[in-house]
Amino acid sequence: MATLPAPAPDFPEPDIAELIAARPHLTMHAMDGLVLDGVPLHGIADALGTPAWVYSAATMRRRYNALAGALAQAGLDAHIHYAVKANDRLAVLRVFAREGCGADVVSEGELQRARRAGISASGIVFSGVGKTERELRLALTEDVAQLNVESAEELAMVSALAAGMGRVARVALRVNPDVDAGTHAKISTGRAQDKFGIPYAHAAALYARAAALPGIEPVGLAVHIGSQILSMAPYRAAYSRIAELVRTLRSAGHRVAVVDCGGGLGIPYCNEPAPAPAALAGAIKGALGHLDVRLMLEPGRWLVGPAGVLLASVVLTKQETGGRFVVLDAAMNDLARPAMYDAWHGIVPVSAIDAAGMVGPADVVGPVCETSDTFARHRLLPPLGPGARVAILDAGAYGSVMSSSYNARPTAAEALVDGEVWSVIRDRPRIADLWRDEHVPAWLAV
Repeated sequence: MATLPAPAPDFPEPDIAELIAARPHLTMHAMDGLVLDGVPLHGIADALGTPAWVYSAATMRRRYNALAGALAQAGLDAHIHYAVKANDRLAVLRVFAREGCGADVVSEGELQRARRAGISASGIVFSGVGKTERELRLALTEDVAQLNVESAEELAMVSALAAGMGRVARVALRVNPDVDAGTHAKISTGRAQDKFGIPYAHAAALYARAAALPGIEPVGLAVHIGSQILSMAPYRAAYSRIAELVRTLRSAGHRVAVVDCGGGLGIPYCNEPAPAPAALAGAIKGALGHLDVRLMLEPGRWLVGPAGVLLASVVLTKQETGGRFVVLDAAMNDLARPAMYDAWHGIVPVSAIDAAGMVGPADVVGPVCETSDTFARHRLLPPLGPGARVAILDAGAYGSVMSSSYNARPTAAEALVDGEVWSVIRDRPRIADLWRDEHVPAWLAV
């Protein structure tokens, strides 16, 4: 079988039992198969069909409270703003809103979703490198807590709009510290060549300019260096540079009340060593804890990634001379991360009988007409016949939000489990819905 080499992790790949054991919300029951919290996943698949996303509300709460607790234990005045881009479903946002979490948004749609889910405008930070005039007007009208401004040009736009509306925009300058987070190039955001933020060398002068502009109240600084960060060293380097800038600005007479520390804390997709919230809290405290600033964090993946699975069914297993392809009914249009980033996700049979089978290498692929429609290469899996179900793990972040209807495939249904109950939180569209908003010109009518 002619295949590309499998991406080689820097650590041994865990087996099925190890994957389940490392995830407290998952258990394998002899009769019920794979269970998420108190709900057998077979039951959800029977009701909704596959592919289907399933999320654990209890896992989201547990992780939010673990992070909030670590920050409090470190004695930090810090507030968590969930990065809505990781998973923007209203039910997911409502879970965090009920815990007292704020939101970090990057578009008008995300702002309106956060508000619809019950997050107050005073708990919303608006980030993003390309906010439109329409989006800025909405943010000013809503009176969001803070605008993270990423360029001199954007600062001028905000000033003109705010002054014209008779508003004052609370602004933090997002600084690019030129720190490599050591993560995938496509999710690194704090290097000099990345599009995000204001170059470190220009930040002090722009902050002084902001203080003199009408409609602007500069409140502090923001930094975000990337996603899926598994080492504290990049954080310490970035936060040290921000602390130095705070001191420089204060020595020039400027008020700096806020530091937005961004997000990016990684999760152990492959059971690899990953930092705990206490490690991040320690890095923040070490660099910024003595500055008497109000701190913000913008986690996304860390809060929701482990809470979600993508259920899929085997269409067929294609045997070749060199091995086998396990073809699923889920595809890259559902979960794009493996195709986009060569991302590794655990794959676990839902049936206890299937999970107990003798394993051998398999390429796990989808039905989309692209070679990149591949979830795993040379993965050790038991025999999986047509109709067998699998759960793709740690798919709660950057999964459904990045889905598309490529190949005219409707996006997957979504469900939320809370203890022993579950509910559909997003229906699977009908195929006819795919062209509901399209129009054929009259001159092309049949």
